[in-house]
Amino acid sequence: MSTVSRGRFITLEGGEGAGKSTQLRLLADALTACGVAVVTTREPGGSPGAEEIRGLLVAGETGRWGAMTEALLHTAARRDHLERTVWPALDAGRWVLCDRFFDSTMAYQGYGLGLGRGPIEALQRVALDGAAPDLTLILDLPVETGLERARARRGGEDRYERMDVAFHRRLRDGFLDIARREPRRCAVIDAAHPVEAVQVAVLDVVTRRLGVPAP
Repeated sequence: MSTVSRGRFITLEGGEGAGKSTQLRLLADALTACGVAVVTTREPGGSPGAEEIRGLLVAGETGRWGAMTEALLHTAARRDHLERTVWPALDAGRWVLCDRFFDSTMAYQGYGLGLGRGPIEALQRVALDGAAPDLTLILDLPVETGLERARARRGGEDRYERMDVAFHRRLRDGFLDIARREPRRCAVIDAAHPVEAVQVAVLDVVTRRLGVPAP
């Protein structure tokens, strides 16, 4: 009897305007060209229930939630996303590429909004059942550059973009600290370069870390 190998789980992280969605799409195309079955998803969101929660988080006034309430909402959405999208896809042997995962909750609410690492770690222990990405790509660029790019998108889901620059600086520092703490899982990519150069860097890391053929 043949068995299906469990898929790989890759997350893309970074501050506002880092280009995660673009790089996720390009990576999905490259992996598909190599014969890898790919599912792309996002957080908050990625399942019907989680998408409903997303609307509460990414729009409205910047101060509409306290930091702990935000962390709880993100974590509730994450659990539903795992149960309904991520785990079934991985069990079926597909590779899951996710635009944000638990590192964003740590960076945004833990570092950016000042909750600290302890409360976020406790929430994730309860919600994740030990789930973690095989590889996390952290797209890093100067705060001002990222905010300028994000504002040029005019996508409407801009609640976090409208938070003050000091918040975004703490956010960037948070992501870099996460990468320093977990170098085996995380790789920092310089996202200030043109899209094509960032794509090459992403594919290089994925090929070296996860052993897929270079597209």
